Amino acid sequence: MTPEDKTWRLNMLVLMFSLTLISDVQATWWLLGMPSSYQNVLELNPTSYGNRCKELYYLVKRQRELCNLSYNILHSVGLGAKMGIEECQYQFQMSRWNCTTFNDTSVFGGILAVKSREKAYVYAISSAGVAYSITRSCSKGELAVCGCDNRIRQRDTRGRWAWGGCSDDIGFGSKFSRDFVDSGEDEKTEEGLMNLHNNRAGRRALKRNMEMLCKCHGVSGSCSMRVCWRQLKPFRQVGEWLSRKFDGATHVRAVKKQGSLVLIPWKDNIKRPSKKDLVYLEESPDFCYRNETLEVLGTEGRRCNHTSYGMDGCRLLCCGRGYHTVVREVQEKCNCKFEWCCKVVCDNCFFMRDEYFCN
Repeated sequence: MTPEDKTWRLNMLVLMFSLTLISDVQATWWLLGMPSSYQNVLELNPTSYGNRCKELYYLVKRQRELCNLSYNILHSVGLGAKMGIEECQYQFQMSRWNCTTFNDTSVFGGILAVKSREKAYVYAISSAGVAYSITRSCSKGELAVCGCDNRIRQRDTRGRWAWGGCSDDIGFGSKFSRDFVDSGEDEKTEEGLMNLHNNRAGRRALKRNMEMLCKCHGVSGSCSMRVCWRQLKPFRQVGEWLSRKFDGATHVRAVKKQGSLVLIPWKDNIKRPSKKDLVYLEESPDFCYRNETLEVLGTEGRRCNHTSYGMDGCRLLCCGRGYHTVVREVQEKCNCKFEWCCKVVCDNCFFMRDEYFCN
């Protein structure tokens, strides 16, 4: 399978799964400009989903098998894909590359054709999103093939607390994500190795962002016994963790060792990446200027912060081209006061605000 085929399939997965979350299917297909003949892909119900999974041609065989496990599997995977896209756009909203998506089958545009750190982040956050969504669906009882993590109750707490509640089964979620997301990759190619590494890094970020919650039990709040369980932290923390890994991603190359390909740092004096780090094979394209081939929009017209020295600042975001000021009239609540009982009443005030945009 060619790299173009793999990129197309990832785009189709992200697009189609994210669409399963939208109730108005006809309007969605019109918005995306997709053929209405694809609409029946999304019309899954408890009696037809098994047969429908076999017709999802953009899935590999193993993915179609996993689709058959439960009626809500596709919905959960779709939610995970949507979470990944939204988190990517939040983390990079003020960067030169802002995780742009398009209303067609390319979703992320041609940027996924470049084996860059941006592609590494997309794969990592997508893999984490699927694992996160599946894990939460298990805890909520939405999937028939999984539930709460009962194995954790076998851990010895030395009497400090008792296991109870419903612990998120991150083990099942990660295993499903690995089985589903990784099944289309070829570890015998350098791109396949890169994708598999970053998928794994996304799932490891998820495991590192779990927390233990406890409740006290006893007479008059004496807390004579604590009952605890483990659950996933908000997905925002996973996105932040991976964005830090994005900044420190390692440039690697593929070499043959003992008959198989392995990834090593591009330069000998660079530390070998761990399993939780992101890796990339090619340098990123220039996001300052429009590139029709890669569907890079450039930063012209992007709003910037003229007082900031960070990536959101006009100096960096505008790539040295300068910026211009636009004075806008904005409406805001003002003169707010509390009235007994019980509401806050405000006036609508108009202010003139300066906004700054890249040339």
